[in-house]
Amino acid sequence: MSALPFVSSAMTHPGAVRPYNQDTFVNRPDLGLWAVADGAGGHQGGELAAGMLREALDEIPPLLSASELLAQVRLKVGATHEALRALAQKADQPVMGASTIVVLMVRNEHFACLWAGDSRTYLLRDGAFRQVTHDHSLVQELVDLGKLRPEDAVHHPRSNVITRAVGADVDALELDKISARIQPGDRFLLCSDGLYKTLKESEIASLLAEGHGVPPTQAMVAAALAMNADDNVTAVAVEIAGEGAGGC
Repeated sequence: MSALPFVSSAMTHPGAVRPYNQDTFVNRPDLGLWAVADGAGGHQGGELAAGMLREALDEIPPLLSASELLAQVRLKVGATHEALRALAQKADQPVMGASTIVVLMVRNEHFACLWAGDSRTYLLRDGAFRQVTHDHSLVQELVDLGKLRPEDAVHHPRSNVITRAVGADVDALELDKISARIQPGDRFLLCSDGLYKTLKESEIASLLAEGHGVPPTQAMVAAALAMNADDNVTAVAVEIAGEGAGGC
C-alpha cells in the first residue's frame, strides 16, 4: 500500500495502583491493523495471554488483500486461543491465562472490527462519539435485559466479569464482527476497560477530538492517571486522513 491514509498513536500504562501491566496493543499502520488486548488470569497468565496475541498479530505480513488480512487475523487469534487452552490443560504445571481482544482493520472505504471481551472500539465522526463494539460482559448482559441502567454498569461490583475471552474455557472461540464504510476525518479509539471505567465518555471524546497539543492517547492516559486509575490503561487512536487501498 502507498500513501497510507492513517495517522495513529498508541500508549499503555500500568495505571496508578498496579505494579504490572497485563494490557498490550498492536499499532500497524503499514497494514491498516490495530488492536488492544487486556490479559486476565493472574499476573503472569494475563500478561502471557495478551502478549501472545500481540506477537501473533505482529507476525502478519504487509501487502495482503483485505480478505487475506481478515482471514489472517481470525487464524492468528484462533491459534492463540488454542495455545492458551493447551497451556491451561498441562498436567504438570498448568498456566491459566486469557485475554480480551479488539481488532480494527481499515482499507479504502471500509473498516471492520473483531472482538471478544470488553475492550472497546469507539468512533468519532462529525462531532458524534459512539461505541462501535458491544461488550461481552456480565454487566452488559444485565443492561441488555433491562436489569441494570447503563450508567450504573461501570461501578457495579461485578463489572470486571467478562463472558468471552481468548483462552477462556471453551473449545471454539467466537469473535463478533462489525463492518461499515469510513469517511475522511473519522477517528477511531481502541481501549481497555481501564480507560473507559476511569474517564467519562464525554472526556474521552474531547481528548480524541483535540489531543490538547499531544497525541490523543498520551492525553487520555495522563488524564486517567490524574484520576488515579486503579487498572491498566491502554489506548490506540486512528485517524482516517485520506484514500486507502483494498476493502475490509
